[in-house]
Amino acid sequence: MTSRWQAQKSEVAETARRMAEQALLPSAAGNISVRLKPQGGRELMAITPLGRQNASLTEDDVVVVYFDVEPVEGALAPSSESLLHVGIYRARADVGAVIHSHSQFASVAAVAGTRIPPIVDEMVVAIGGAVEVSEYAFPGTQELADSVCRALGERNAALIGNHGAVCVGRDLDEATDVCALTERIAQVFVQASLLGGVSELPREAVEAERAIFRMRRGADRA
Repeated sequence: MTSRWQAQKSEVAETARRMAEQALLPSAAGNISVRLKPQGGRELMAITPLGRQNASLTEDDVVVVYFDVEPVEGALAPSSESLLHVGIYRARADVGAVIHSHSQFASVAAVAGTRIPPIVDEMVVAIGGAVEVSEYAFPGTQELADSVCRALGERNAALIGNHGAVCVGRDLDEATDVCALTERIAQVFVQASLLGGVSELPREAVEAERAIFRMRRGADRA
């Protein structure tokens, strides 16, 4: 029987496979979700399952759960980081998709506990400013969800302390783009640091580009 969420589940699975090819979601690491329309007054999301290889994920593997992680559709267990996704959706009404990635250079910065300051113009316009690092919390816990939400703030990306990165967007296309950009920026940051230092953008440029970021978000909500 065809799922009422077939299109969304297919999009989640396709995104997981594509990101695995790009080494943004290696093996079974990381997780992806999309916000679904509420059902019976209860909020829902479609999320990747626990322990499945991203490169071979299918739409039938994707799980639909309520925000209390009660299962609605799917035979597999939802991601162990479901509380992280729910926490972001509850904190950010503008977010329609969440990706928790384990890409190499973003993970390097997360393990180093080093925020990535505004160093290239497009990161401010697309992410909203610096990529902050959350305080360490045990994986899969509400503590981790709360810590990441604080680090994320109104921006579209954050590093998860000693873990990886989280990227959000209005939809999966935007969240995927933010993940790729975050990884590229992290690589530039790490390599520039090895060359002797990082030159941050001028404050006035950051302020102007943050205004563009906020304007775009406001236009999307209008």
